[in-house]
Amino acid sequence: MSAPKYLAIVKKIEALIRSGQFKEGSQLPTHRELAQQLGTTPITVAKAYKTLAERKLIESFVGRGSFVCNHSQLSDVIRAESSEPEKNLSILQPCLSQHSERLNQVFSQILNRGNEALYGYVEHTGLARHRLMGAMWARHYGLEVTDHNEVVLASGAQHALSALIQCYTQPGDTIAVEALTYPGILSMANMLGRKVVAVAMDGEGMLPHVLDDLCQSSDIAMVMIVPSHQNPTAATMPAERREQIAAVINRHRVWLVEDDIYGFLNPQPIAAITNFAPQYSFHITSLSKAVSPGMRCAFIKTPATECDRLAAFIRATIWLPSPIPFAAAALLIHSGEAFRIAEEQRQIALHRQQLAREQLAGFTLYSQPDSYHLWLELPAYWQADAFTLAAKNRGILVSSASYFKADPLTVTPDAIRLSLMAIENEPALVSTLNQLAELLKRDTRFDYVHC
Repeated sequence: MSAPKYLAIVKKIEALIRSGQFKEGSQLPTHRELAQQLGTTPITVAKAYKTLAERKLIESFVGRGSFVCNHSQLSDVIRAESSEPEKNLSILQPCLSQHSERLNQVFSQILNRGNEALYGYVEHTGLARHRLMGAMWARHYGLEVTDHNEVVLASGAQHALSALIQCYTQPGDTIAVEALTYPGILSMANMLGRKVVAVAMDGEGMLPHVLDDLCQSSDIAMVMIVPSHQNPTAATMPAERREQIAAVINRHRVWLVEDDIYGFLNPQPIAAITNFAPQYSFHITSLSKAVSPGMRCAFIKTPATECDRLAAFIRATIWLPSPIPFAAAALLIHSGEAFRIAEEQRQIALHRQQLAREQLAGFTLYSQPDSYHLWLELPAYWQADAFTLAAKNRGILVSSASYFKADPLTVTPDAIRLSLMAIENEPALVSTLNQLAELLKRDTRFDYVHC
């Protein structure tokens, strides 16, 4: 028995969206127009459009028509849950099974102490001890911070980014970001009514002279940079590049947000950009990538003049991040165990990068030897969204380059991002990479059912 005709229409339109032939935001034909083109009925097309809307590929509006959704939604890029978790190459996180039992013990220890300070309101954005431990964590990986009173706590790096955007920019302001950047920044800017402008990159990250030209020609309110193991390209800025970026920040007196949540993966600490532009820089670090995403502990080192202002904003919006996960983080940092766990994760990443290069030999890969992820250039016969769909049809989740474009009008690079850490079982990772390599070798762009 053949599948209903509307499902064939769904498959064809999805393929056209993923391949880029139907652009983000573009309007689809009306039910009647498409029915005439395909020799079917408007009711059949309506069923197909309804299914595509349920899959969040299109949006339909009464009186306006149907439009292709923005592919950069976080739910598309990061799939925390998958029907086949052993094939999830889409999410950046540590290998949690390595130390989950220890985390259980730490939280039990914290809660069994019955410390009343963890259950009540706290001045500033958290207990002084927790801010002190945050300063210790960041200092270990290259940040110069001597006064823990310049550290503000946030409920994870995403909350930190959101708070800084809302506190230091206004709707309509422009934020400069890397040309390929973390989609969480793009989603936040869009939701908060801020504009983003893409700054060109090379193998060492954002180009200082391009940023300088942009700051001279445009009214830039904020610059956001991921300096270490950049998401998605894995570029890491050397010290010289960081000083050059800081010089631009100081010259134009623009706010810098340095999102350094992957700094622990550098084999040796690299001085933070913030060190060279302390008056204008906010440095973010957290334990989410090094220890556990569920801890939701972020530390923001602020300029000396801005700590009270940012703390007041956080107090006015959420009052304070929960002290309980910060108590666990402080215990792990003070005992040195957080640093040991971070190093264990780096060693796992080192090994998995080697495995990936073995399984994907012959393809062009970009990463650091100890990155959680890699950036893979596709063969000439593959487009990024088409390959992402083909992999998904085989149960493998990868992230298309289109998810990371800061400028939607630029051509999507034919590349994908692959996370190497979310698959806990190493043989399963090797098997999945091998399946991906076989798919890369095949030109299956047109293996779709035609209507």
